[in-house]
Amino acid sequence: MSNSIFTVAIIGVGGRGGYAYGTLIADMPDKFKITALCDVNTEKLGYFSEKFSVAKEDLYTDEADFFKEKRADVLIISTQDKDHVRHAKIALTLGYDILLEKPITDKKDELEELLALQKQNGCKALVCHVLRYAPAYVKIAELIESGEIGKLVCINAIEQVGYLHQAQSFVRGNWRRACDSAPMILAKCSHDLDLIQFYANSVCDTLSSVGELSHFTKENAPSDAADRCLECKYVDSCPYSAKTEYIDKWLQVQKDIYPYNVPCNAPITEEKMRAALKNGPYGRCVYKCDNNVVDHQITQMSFKNGVKATLTMIAFSRLTGRRMEFFGTGGQITLDEIRNFIRVGVFGKAEYQINISELTPEGTIHGGGDLGLVLELYDVLCGNSSEKTSLEHSVQSHLIGIAAEESRKSGGALVKVH
Repeated sequence: MSNSIFTVAIIGVGGRGGYAYGTLIADMPDKFKITALCDVNTEKLGYFSEKFSVAKEDLYTDEADFFKEKRADVLIISTQDKDHVRHAKIALTLGYDILLEKPITDKKDELEELLALQKQNGCKALVCHVLRYAPAYVKIAELIESGEIGKLVCINAIEQVGYLHQAQSFVRGNWRRACDSAPMILAKCSHDLDLIQFYANSVCDTLSSVGELSHFTKENAPSDAADRCLECKYVDSCPYSAKTEYIDKWLQVQKDIYPYNVPCNAPITEEKMRAALKNGPYGRCVYKCDNNVVDHQITQMSFKNGVKATLTMIAFSRLTGRRMEFFGTGGQITLDEIRNFIRVGVFGKAEYQINISELTPEGTIHGGGDLGLVLELYDVLCGNSSEKTSLEHSVQSHLIGIAAEESRKSGGALVKVH
């Protein structure tokens, strides 16, 4: 057991850096101490500096000032997707160990450059594939590795994005344009690609992928719809109404929690929320935004050990959640987040079921994965971990995503994954 306490700096104190990792780390004073924060949003900086007890002189709005020197043992990089590589390169050069939010990048050369820099500087780098640490997904790995369903042959995965989550993040929000973030197969499905490769236990050889943006376009807007929800005649009837999603639902709970803390900085008030929807991106009509990422995509993968996999990413689901099916020579496993079960059916035997909620720590995010990642980070810093979501391990799943987007843009052509 280690008694070390590691200092932590965070750049990007939004939903992940602030509300998720920062909050978890602040609750572990025997393991971590947050010493510096950097974000362009002064309101967020003030909120989290108070929450994490960070002195005003250790708050930064200018990344150039922040990176003038090393300010902690480890840096959490939870900025926007296009900033990840730039920030990680500076951090590694300064000698930080890093916890890097995914996706890393959608460019092969940047992956190679970052990996080389990490090895050159001898720093530790962990990527935020949090589902690898969620108990339900850990259980799946244990079942496959035990041989209970024989040799794994095929994986069928469905990422049900959810119509409201699609509208929030990929139509109105920060991930709506590939040029500003990453293609959606990486921005949304980094978890899924990482898990599929992990379970396949091999390197992906070839793949093909098809998908497009079919619904959230100006052509599909009602002819008399306004540009913003609060000004629209359909404000109380449209399933994508920002008023319904953010104001009406927040009034029922009145807490500074997700998703209400996305359009409006905490502490939230109805007045602040209305102003955010009137003037900000989250109050726009979903049919009149500047989005260009897909709302559905299907990717077929062939791994070098013979395992085949299919990943379907779909916006048009009522609820948000993953469903994964694993077909082996001796049985089948099904994980369904929405229905809250893992079912195991060994050929010739009675099927049995495991409830996911019974595996998941109460009150945790991502099925307990965020907590598991932070605990893994501590073990990595102490030198007591195999770093299963290290930068090196993460590169392979990113290469799958890059190849999938290449195939999609080529009309579903078969692409070799390098």
